[in-house]
Amino acid sequence: MEPELISSRRNPLIRQLRELHEARGRRDQGLLLLEGRHLLEEALGLGLVPERVLATPAWIASHPALWQALPAATRRQALSEEALQQAATTLQPDGVLATLVPPTSPAGRRPSFVLALDRLQDPGNLGTLLRTALAAGVEEVWLADGADPHTPKVLRASSGAALALPLRRMTSDQLATQLESAGRAGLQVVATLVGEGRPYWELDWRQPTLLLLGNEGAGLDPALAALAQERVTIPHSPAVESLNVAVAAAPLLLERLRQTLCAESRAPGGTMPASFATSR
Repeated sequence: MEPELISSRRNPLIRQLRELHEARGRRDQGLLLLEGRHLLEEALGLGLVPERVLATPAWIASHPALWQALPAATRRQALSEEALQQAATTLQPDGVLATLVPPTSPAGRRPSFVLALDRLQDPGNLGTLLRTALAAGVEEVWLADGADPHTPKVLRASSGAALALPLRRMTSDQLATQLESAGRAGLQVVATLVGEGRPYWELDWRQPTLLLLGNEGAGLDPALAALAQERVTIPHSPAVESLNVAVAAAPLLLERLRQTLCAESRAPGGTMPASFATSR
């Protein structure tokens, strides 16, 4: 039996969903808000079980297999177009929302490739960066203050990477302590600076590494940069003062993969992938 349709914008459930737009609401309810089919499929693909899935009759009719294949523990709810628009953060939601208990990071992890972000503010930058981190094989992301990785905007910009990556949120002071611990544990702590340090490709990224990136406006806190054993920069034209942090992160994060694949290609019988054949 299909659930009864909610059509009123004043329904208590709509109010609960709107509360998930804000950090306080997410903390109070212990839930995240996923918007759109893509994020729902990403969550299901990761083995996550949505607490509830809410969709318009038109969406349900056009996605019958996905609707019927939802986990048995997931509550299903039909919403009118008007009610869904009231509950969503986007101007033109694609017909489906889901609520999800935030995934937890496995205990006792000893990652060999960590990304640490110092007070990153822009949700779009954070989402894009998390997507790149997942593609580059980052095993854990540390977030010192800054944007909440579980806002609907970050979740959309990351295309689900914010659900797949182990995330650890902390204060800047806690990050400083963690950097010191990481160095003692054998990770090379690498600070990214504008115009300081050696070109990033000269570093051996195949070693256990923690990459430290700073705030969009102020850059990396000097006190945190002082805890790094290595400093790298991305050479670029003086026509711009600095690169967007999400743009700068891409070559840095992918350099580890490039160096690994190039080393494998030089081994007896190894072949370099075509996409890296013209790399440095």
